[in-house]
Amino acid sequence: MSLTFYLDKGASLDPQAPCLTLDGESRSYAEVVDLSHAVARALRRSGVAPGDKVGVLSANDPTAFSCVFGIARAGAVWCPINPRNAAGENAELLDLFDCVALVFQPAFDDLVAQIAPRLPKLTTLVRLGEGDDLAVGFAEWLAAARDDPSAEAAPPGDVVALVGTGGTTGRPKGVMLTDRNIEAMSAITLMSYPFPGRPVYLALAPLTHAAGVLCFPVLARGGEVVIMAKPDVGRFLELIERHRVTHTFLPPTLIYMVLAHPALKDTDLSSLRCFWYGAAPMSAARLAEALDRIGPMAQLFGQSEAPMMISTMAPAEHRNPDGTVNPDRLSSAGRPSPLVTVAILDPAGKSVPTGERGEICVRGSLVMAGYYRNPEATAEVSAHGWHHTGDIGFLDPDGYLHIVDRAKDMVITGGFNVYSAEVEQALMAHDAVRDCAVVGLPDDKWGERVTAVLQLQPGAELDPAELIAFVKERIGGVKAPKQIEVWPDLPRSSVGKVLKTEIRATLTTSR
Repeated sequence: MSLTFYLDKGASLDPQAPCLTLDGESRSYAEVVDLSHAVARALRRSGVAPGDKVGVLSANDPTAFSCVFGIARAGAVWCPINPRNAAGENAELLDLFDCVALVFQPAFDDLVAQIAPRLPKLTTLVRLGEGDDLAVGFAEWLAAARDDPSAEAAPPGDVVALVGTGGTTGRPKGVMLTDRNIEAMSAITLMSYPFPGRPVYLALAPLTHAAGVLCFPVLARGGEVVIMAKPDVGRFLELIERHRVTHTFLPPTLIYMVLAHPALKDTDLSSLRCFWYGAAPMSAARLAEALDRIGPMAQLFGQSEAPMMISTMAPAEHRNPDGTVNPDRLSSAGRPSPLVTVAILDPAGKSVPTGERGEICVRGSLVMAGYYRNPEATAEVSAHGWHHTGDIGFLDPDGYLHIVDRAKDMVITGGFNVYSAEVEQALMAHDAVRDCAVVGLPDDKWGERVTAVLQLQPGAELDPAELIAFVKERIGGVKAPKQIEVWPDLPRSSVGKVLKTEIRATLTTSR
């Protein structure tokens, strides 16, 4: 099932309904469908064949996102390229993916000029604006293929997207997502969360990542996608009220900014039905605050290799039958989703008893086809017939999944395993802490010492000794930080995840 299915399904419900909206201007479903056909014709005229790889390098933009459906109509493979990546990483991804064409925004002219000469396979460059010496202009490119016959084609395989894992822990890998993966993700989304009527989805997070794939189930329901070209928390709140937004997604870091924004208390959020959070662990204390001040929060847990929906928790599941918040569930990632099997395995690939910790492993049609041109990494992550997420967790007696850490982030101190996520939850319960990261640093006495780096709330002050005592009361002395650092901000990846590798490197160098 091509990615065009979701657009065409929405168009069948009402071709004139708003599909993609930016700055108050909407394109109807019919207009986006027509543009996707034009892009498919232009790709074919440029020599792009079914199965070829086409990159899209753009901030959130309706034209760029429309090109995704044109790529699918031509039977080519969509390769989302994150503009926040460093030039070297994007060049590496485009080369790894064997991209033959790149569609890009003029804002990234310098980046493209820097990397294009290093990519001989990249034979077609399309600029979403006027043409220049480097690339053909978008309108000119479409016009040259106006009289070509329809370019609708099926890809020779079932891969519809190649997604980079990012290079924060080594060389990036290309995740091969199939039509079946996207279909499973969309089906899980529609069956697990409330979708009354036609949804209005607000996309602030990058469309190259979670915010983009969440558009597919929204479009299948004939919904409207309201696009934000750049992050702005104040405008985000304004758009929820103006467009009567029903669904949106933000990573925890941005949700913390929403909670701290002075406009929140005066914004009408009554239209919201589903405010997804995910992509990183969220403080249970901040989540309880969000439930009170924002409303219908909805958990999702996934990764590029099993997109978005390994486990889900709808807004109603955050509360008890009497409407009170269920505190035990706030630290969970919800229950394994209906089309996914989850197991907690030990290093030998054996299931551990309920409540015991091990690696979270997954089976089902949500799991990727493998890593592009990397059979060794594919075999490693597929050991024992399961997809290995690299996350440590457990299932509680009620079937809720709890993620306690990334396997590589566990700290071994004094012979004890300390899960950094558990320490971070305790730190985030303090009112002065806005965000934090916990890492292990070499220590002559303990082997590794638990070290916390904090970002404080605006105007807050904190006594490290008082905070250590605060954490000890909650999780004990072994897990409490031995060292606390306060930084103005934490280093983050292009999608907002805290980069613990950089934190470790900085702290180790400064010793």
